[in-house]
Amino acid sequence: MSPQPGRRARYAVVGTGARAEMFVRALVRDHGDTAELVAFADVNQARMDAHNRWLADLGHPRVPTYQAGDFTAMLAKERVDVVLVTSVDVTHDEYVVAALDAGCDVVTEKPMTTDAPRCQRILDAVRRTGRRVTVAFNYRYNPLHEQLRRLLADGAVGEIGSVHFEWLLDVRHGADYFRRWHRDKASSGGLMVHKASHHFDLVNWWLSATPVQVYAAGRLFFYGENGHRHGYARDYDRAHASPAAADDPFALRLAEHPRMRELYLDAEAEDGYHRDRNVFAPGVSIEDDMAVLATYSTGATMTYHLTAYAPWEGYRVMVNGSRGRLELEVCESEYVSPAAAGALKGAALHGDQAADEGGGATLTLRPFWSPPRRIEVDGYRRQGHGGADARMTQVLFGGVPDPLHRAANARDGALALLTGLAANRSFDTGAPVRVADLLSLD
Repeated sequence: MSPQPGRRARYAVVGTGARAEMFVRALVRDHGDTAELVAFADVNQARMDAHNRWLADLGHPRVPTYQAGDFTAMLAKERVDVVLVTSVDVTHDEYVVAALDAGCDVVTEKPMTTDAPRCQRILDAVRRTGRRVTVAFNYRYNPLHEQLRRLLADGAVGEIGSVHFEWLLDVRHGADYFRRWHRDKASSGGLMVHKASHHFDLVNWWLSATPVQVYAAGRLFFYGENGHRHGYARDYDRAHASPAAADDPFALRLAEHPRMRELYLDAEAEDGYHRDRNVFAPGVSIEDDMAVLATYSTGATMTYHLTAYAPWEGYRVMVNGSRGRLELEVCESEYVSPAAAGALKGAALHGDQAADEGGGATLTLRPFWSPPRRIEVDGYRRQGHGGADARMTQVLFGGVPDPLHRAANARDGALALLTGLAANRSFDTGAPVRVADLLSLD
């Protein structure tokens, strides 16, 4: 269902974990003239109650809450126009398809889903209903990434031959994927899907190309039971109330973070979910060190590496072309202090607050036959994924024009997902994987 002209669009949020807060805050604080938050749905009442308390802090009335099993009934009763899906990744397709079939549009957190059959369900529902799915690839809205796209589209390096992309997660941010549900590949698809879909989407967008073949190698090297070999393992299952975790720099201390305490520690009696697992405990089924070689429809290639246990956080992108080279380097934290390793520092892990340990960004064009040229970029800031979150919600909720076509649709979400899925299959088989063998987008 679409809002009538002049009426604010009615939004419901399903999945009220930490990431939902950014969307909720943007809806009620920044875009109340065009958008209206009308309901929460979740498997956990305590988390929905926490978000309602935070709404009161923003001067917004509480909204009705619904158990996840009543999701479809909620859509009808609250006359929802758009559903925001911020639930556990493996459940995305369930809510996306139900919302589309109910006549709603959808904005979903990345990744759009976790495997090819679920992806196909979403694509089929989009075709069947004619409704719209937008995937919240906020990195498209980072001013650095926007400028890189403009330069490439304008031919700054000529025809693109190759891309090298390295992403480093430090031992504060990277470790967090091994404390929570993301450590289970069946829930998250692993970091090739949950995290790297951001990066694979950027390459698709920058190159205006689609992936064709992927060859990859990945392993669990640092976290999980490898902690014994490297000398970091402590004997506890979860950090809260554990003496063995008291001086562990990898331990997350939920009680020290009021919002995290409300969302998780105070809520765990309902569903038993522990947000503060030992990153070196058994049961980790995702990789932490991954290398990818991909070829694209334009003939370009990409080499990509994701390291989830680095001493500093940031990334490097190098684009080689027939007229030169474009280089982007971003340092989001120069190091992690021992005191900070197990701390969240507000919402720093979700990009809403910059870390304290330095950082910066450079974008450099290196044309043939000329000195390198530093490209100054307006609007970049370290908070909120480089300023991307606020720019994204302006487009999604505020109707701001989008000439760079940053708003990613279901097909874009599928293409970003497919590179990671092909990489996961290549991890298992040791062979190259043709993307078309996983899912047909035609």
